[in-house]
Amino acid sequence: MIRRDLLRSTLLGAAGLMSRAAGAQPTSWAPDRAVRIVIPVAPGGSLDILGRLLARHLMPRLGQPVVAENHPGAGSNLAFELVARARPDGLTLLVGSDPLAINPALYPRVGFDPVRDFAPIIEAVRAPQVLVVNPRSPVTSVATFVDWAKEEEGRLTVASQGNGSIGHLAGALFALQADLRFTHVPYRGGGPAVVDLVAGHVGALFVTLPAAIEHIRGGRLRALAVTGADRSAAIPDVPTVAETLLPGFDVVTWQGILAPAGTPPAAIDRLAAELAAILAQPAIAEDLTGQGFTVTAHGPDRFAALVRAEAERWPALVRRTGARSE
Repeated sequence: MIRRDLLRSTLLGAAGLMSRAAGAQPTSWAPDRAVRIVIPVAPGGSLDILGRLLARHLMPRLGQPVVAENHPGAGSNLAFELVARARPDGLTLLVGSDPLAINPALYPRVGFDPVRDFAPIIEAVRAPQVLVVNPRSPVTSVATFVDWAKEEEGRLTVASQGNGSIGHLAGALFALQADLRFTHVPYRGGGPAVVDLVAGHVGALFVTLPAAIEHIRGGRLRALAVTGADRSAAIPDVPTVAETLLPGFDVVTWQGILAPAGTPPAAIDRLAAELAAILAQPAIAEDLTGQGFTVTAHGPDRFAALVRAEAERWPALVRRTGARSE
């Protein structure tokens, strides 16, 4: 029931965005050549999947080729800078996520400003982090995890998908607010971290839910809590950190489409409406929900507010954890 209601809410929200766009001033913007969507990671991850999904469905709606291009490197900074410096004509887009807001605090120098240099178009999806342990562990709840961490007095190893990643920051914030100490073990991505937890090489893991959901469903990992404000429709029996231990705890990853700052409003409005229509398709929304995402389809103003808030939220915690780029 939770998943059905969430899907219905998603479709209504996307429909509302399309309606507002339709009721705005008529736009004459249309691309006159191919559109490229820059993906800041290597092929195979959730950002890559989202970017290619949107590119495939956007092409017939715009009447021009839409090409998804992977530009990994420097923790996604190469792609961020590429788009920030691109011509603001609506033909170069970025699949952005939380590193866009975190990296300026994590790296000594970056060639972009997450607020000044981008025009947010649509926040597509969100996903919580999930605290997971090996099912052979005696830990079965957040309460017993806290007891375990206190007994270990800093020796408990808690992994993440990398230094300064959203999983690292979720774990650091959890430890700070719960007055715990444990040893952070950074990996180069969620996949390797999940593999090592399944093998029993680390004690626990904070990782983005889509990276772990099949292992949770298959019984290879035990989920203790998700870090969002609400339970995930993909694993509705798993509680939130907020309801079990730390009221108000809310850490999620987000993914969306942005353009270079200065892109004409007509282009932003057209692209937002088309992308919202894609995300409103029941088959697409249900597939993303099943992967552990919540489809948000938030338009330009709301997405811009999120980017600003995230850019203000994380630098202090990054400094406090001592996280540095790898």
